[in-house]
Amino acid sequence: MKLYHYPKCSTCRKAIKYLDANGLAYEKVDIVDNPPSQAELKRMLGHLDGEIKKLFNTSGEMYREMGLKDKVTDMKPADAVRLLAQNGKLIKRPFLLTDGGGAVGFKEEQWQTLLA
Repeated sequence: MKLYHYPKCSTCRKAIKYLDANGLAYEKVDIVDNPPSQAELKRMLGHLDGEIKKLFNTSGEMYREMGLKDKVTDMKPADAVRLLAQNGKLIKRPFLLTDGGGAVGFKEEQWQTLLA
């Protein structure tokens, strides 16, 4: 299981605390220094019913600076994946990939189901 996180993100810290408290083994990766690959992003997109916008950190500063609010809905999946793979700050976090699924953001109930 691989967890992409941003050390300064409080939601990421909650997710790490949850994984540690439940004794779950995972690989922790800084999402800014090493963003998910295009293949990992495509895989996650499959777990999000192909909804591109769910991959984006819509409350992030970079998202606003790039004016992506109006562009994301019209973006081709391949273009969005390419953009995200180049810039981890644009990706919603935490970003968790498991052998059987994935989740973006941290909702404890969702993670319990995914990791059961």
